[in-house]
Amino acid sequence: MQVFLIRHPRPQVAPGICYGQLDLVAEDVAATAAALRAQLPPGLPLISSPLARCRALAEALHPAPRFAPGLMEMNFGDWEGKRWDEIGVAALDTWAADLLHHAPPGGESAAMLQARSVATLDALAAEGLAACVVVTHAGVMRAALGHARGLPAAEWSQLRFAYGECVTLTWPGPRR
Repeated sequence: MQVFLIRHPRPQVAPGICYGQLDLVAEDVAATAAALRAQLPPGLPLISSPLARCRALAEALHPAPRFAPGLMEMNFGDWEGKRWDEIGVAALDTWAADLLHHAPPGGESAAMLQARSVATLDALAAEGLAACVVVTHAGVMRAALGHARGLPAAEWSQLRFAYGECVTLTWPGPRR
């Protein structure tokens, strides 16, 4: 399945805030949608994270988008809405030492994010879709590309995507 992975437009949030699954409004949705239309084949199904910053773009790109909670950004639990510098160096160091398996309090680890992202994309592939557009978040994009390309977590966790960026990949489908 060919997947056009799109990162949402810039969210309206102060710099330095941990915002994972906070439901934030996006900036410049119309301009982002206009730029993306030129890159996307017409008529493809569109599946999106239900968070507002993705939902707005999905609705600007498609008359009937679908929404999948499995495409939401990483859940940072108790850290959501806090300034990164409020979280504490010790807590951040512990998390950074094992990003794949260590979860913020009340949140999820990168491995958990990848598992639900992969399961969501596998379910789309199981529907028999030849191609689709997915509007999501940088964390989901990292996890999906890491899985599709067989990258170790140390590599895929470092991938960076601009707001409104579209990346195309061939989804391998469920691994047996």
